[in-house]
Amino acid sequence: MDLTLSILSTSAQLYILFSCFLISGYISQVIAEVLGTYFLIFAGCGSVAVNKTYGSITFPGICVTWGLIVMVMIYSIGHISGAHFNPAVTITFAIFRRFPYSHVPLYVVAQLLGSILASGTLFLVFDVKPKAFFGTVPVGSNVQSLVLEIIISFLLMFVISGVATDNRAIGELAGIAVGMTIMLNVFVAGPVSGASMNPARSIGPAIVMRVYTGLWVYIVGPIIGTIAGGFAYNLIRFTDKPLREITKTGSFLTSMSRSNPR
Repeated sequence: MDLTLSILSTSAQLYILFSCFLISGYISQVIAEVLGTYFLIFAGCGSVAVNKTYGSITFPGICVTWGLIVMVMIYSIGHISGAHFNPAVTITFAIFRRFPYSHVPLYVVAQLLGSILASGTLFLVFDVKPKAFFGTVPVGSNVQSLVLEIIISFLLMFVISGVATDNRAIGELAGIAVGMTIMLNVFVAGPVSGASMNPARSIGPAIVMRVYTGLWVYIVGPIIGTIAGGFAYNLIRFTDKPLREITKTGSFLTSMSRSNPR
């Protein structure tokens, strides 16, 4: 009897926790991150795979594809999950108190899962050969690619901080600004480092195709760059708002969600 009561009690507690999880909307946010990252990698890395296999997209086409898919996904689910799609961005938001630390692990897992699933889909659908690897590998030295990844990730997070966390910015243009930043970064750094800016973007293809050359560059570089970019924007931010208002938790595209009250 005691064992039965104990089991029932544990089950009830788990049910309550799961219900709270559902009610909070957290599961919707996690699923949105999986889907968003999936389509980000499917389109972006897909353009790389198709170009290497069939040669019909060209490098400028790849750059535009990355910018467009980022913009589209931000406008599609930014109001649900914040449209991070990037462990480095999630970690940086948490460090600067714009995202709960408790949500970071599942967000990162969701982003990695989305990337792995998308990479697996591309690998199977296009029967990708080793020469058509759609991940990121340093063309020059690891140090050169590391420096580039830090710089372009800095720029990305600086722009994100400006358009998504500052109430004075035009929130409706956040998707365009971030998408164009991605496109410009790929134009500049793509031929050298692959312009990852996102650990999930590099880890997924690496795991699926078992190519781990220089992978650490695409984990360390984006994280350092995004943290530095977030710090730089917060350093130059001028506002008459109290500290509590500046540092309160908010999602990506906060200003956009405010313009669409429920």
